[in-house]
Amino acid sequence: MSRRNKITVIGAGNVGATTAHWAASRHLGDVVLVDIKPGMPQGKALDLAESGPPMGFDLNLSGTQDYADTAGSDVVVITAGVPRRKDPKTGEYTSRDELIETNRKIVGAVTKGVVEHSPDAVLIAVANPLDAMCHVTLHESGFPKQRVIGMAGVLDTSRYKTFIAMELGVSVEDIHGMVLGGHGDTMVPLPRHTSVAGIPLTELLPKDKIDAIIQRTRKGGGEIVGLLGYSGYYAPAASACVMVESVVRDRKRVLPCACLCEGEYGYDGLYLGVPAVIGKGGVEKIIEMELNDEEKAMLDISANAVRDVVKLLPYTSAAS
Repeated sequence: MSRRNKITVIGAGNVGATTAHWAASRHLGDVVLVDIKPGMPQGKALDLAESGPPMGFDLNLSGTQDYADTAGSDVVVITAGVPRRKDPKTGEYTSRDELIETNRKIVGAVTKGVVEHSPDAVLIAVANPLDAMCHVTLHESGFPKQRVIGMAGVLDTSRYKTFIAMELGVSVEDIHGMVLGGHGDTMVPLPRHTSVAGIPLTELLPKDKIDAIIQRTRKGGGEIVGLLGYSGYYAPAASACVMVESVVRDRKRVLPCACLCEGEYGYDGLYLGVPAVIGKGGVEKIIEMELNDEEKAMLDISANAVRDVVKLLPYTSAAS
């Protein structure tokens, strides 16, 4: 008798709980929510389980503080960490970079806790600063690079496609393209490689409109924080869920994810958003696109920005 897939989500806050919600609604497998706050993951898991009868999913949904309950997970999504928040006095919101030391400790601790019980899992990092947290997860887990992936490009690409669809008044399903680079203001949307039902985006929108969409994409997370006063969670959770689905169902989706580059695109020992085939074992292949001089220059800027943050980590291998 075959067993159901097992998915653990670390952190039962907005992103974590919504990831569990999307995963359950797509029947991806049994879900375990983990959080240090007593009652919080148990309550959210129970609430979600009680939505099964009307919504038509029949899975085991549980919450816990004990990592032993996560044993044998196929995929672990790490959302634990301090989110970006808006300062009520200045109106400024916390930068991803400012989060690094606090979230390094949190992500490092939860990674150790979960890999002890799920040594064969694929780990998907979501906490910010995303690219740096991938290095933390890789270092603390001791896993091969293929099984430590960051969720960033899927979210950035989703925002990019959404804004294009809004501008053109077309279905998001017909927008094809992706965003590469670090998860931040230096991310690299690629309009030259973007199409609408096969029609190049550059034929449908003038350069100034495309540039405005690119800027809105780069500031997409900040726009949400500015409106809500805290980070968005529906789109980040949905993006993580797409990655989970590609792993547990071995779909081999080509997704822009934070992967450890070792020579690809000219970068070595650095997590960066690149197109990758995601399957049962995690990253099965990094696809190297042909970039023109302008695109490669933008990706270099993004890689340097990521490297500057990674250098703050106390890991020699990650900072090199």
